[in-house]
Amino acid sequence: MRATRIAPRLAVIACLASACTGTTPVDSSIPPTQLTVFAASSLTKAFTQIGEDFHTVFPDVTVTFDFGSSTDLASQIQSEGTADVFASASDAAMDTVQSDPGVSDRTKFATNDLVIITPADDPGGIGSIDDLTKPGVKLVLGAQGVPVGDYAREALKNAGIEQEALANVVSNEDDDASVVGKITSGEADAAIVYSSDVAAVGDTVRSVEIPNDVNVVAIYPIAAVTGSKYPDQARSFVDYVGGTEGQDVLQQFGFGPPGG
Repeated sequence: MRATRIAPRLAVIACLASACTGTTPVDSSIPPTQLTVFAASSLTKAFTQIGEDFHTVFPDVTVTFDFGSSTDLASQIQSEGTADVFASASDAAMDTVQSDPGVSDRTKFATNDLVIITPADDPGGIGSIDDLTKPGVKLVLGAQGVPVGDYAREALKNAGIEQEALANVVSNEDDDASVVGKITSGEADAAIVYSSDVAAVGDTVRSVEIPNDVNVVAIYPIAAVTGSKYPDQARSFVDYVGGTEGQDVLQQFGFGPPGG
């Protein structure tokens, strides 16, 4: 069990040896801890499950989440200082936090590639990435500076259709969840999102693959945030996400392994 490796992180709070045997660790002198994790919106379903699983292993630690654009979350961490852990959809956002207020135990824990989605009835007739340039197609992307939007623009540039496709953009959204919402609500013909988003919404959308030679792989880093009131618990959560149990959940929700 993963708890055998991360138990030393929490030895100062409770005896976790019992966690390895399936029993609940007990230390009535230690008040419950609420760990705050800031995470990219694409991680919402996977991390919600991981948070529940982590609490099962460590009952004294409850994990709460703030999901959103990695760029916005990085700014929020700098201005508010309320996060214990940051899980980003881009190295750039993590680099911002690493410089201020600082991070520790930084590691890559997942990858994600891009896919085109359309409404189930495919009103725009999208069969390939080149079809995003067709006249009249309503395309939605993440805004510039938002990781999923920056990755999408990189893929369009790789395909040699950036200018033509961007001319069809009708909305630039704050995060990938909002991009998906434009498609599920029928407000647009196509969007570029993460493969994990398709796994999350199922058959409410139709997906079109982006060729590997133009696709972009998003790399997700995670770290404990300097200044956390609960540094041991924060580092333990980072360890758990990178361990067998955390990786299994991420795979179930459409994420790839850290190595690609």
